[in-house]
Amino acid sequence: EIERNSFGRQKDSFEAEVSLDAMEIPSFQGVFIRAPAVVKTGSGVETLGKFNEKIIAVKQGNILATSFHPELTRDVSLHKQFVKMVADSKN
Repeated sequence: EIERNSFGRQKDSFEAEVSLDAMEIPSFQGVFIRAPAVVKTGSGVETLGKFNEKIIAVKQGNILATSFHPELTRDVSLHKQFVKMVADSKN
């Protein structure tokens, strides 16, 4: 279950350092634009990261979802972990 615009509307967009320890990414610059937050997870859903106590990254099987836009930074660490996750699921 998600909450739309959990961090505010378009004019409230912001960048913040987030930690995705479950993905071995201790620091990542998250770009939040009309960002949703996960308010409730079902069985089999792993929480990967939180920001201000709100869930901002989840994984279920080989599906990954984030509240922020990782493609808007030059940091490719999240993309590398995603590629590794997909490759591992093939084995």
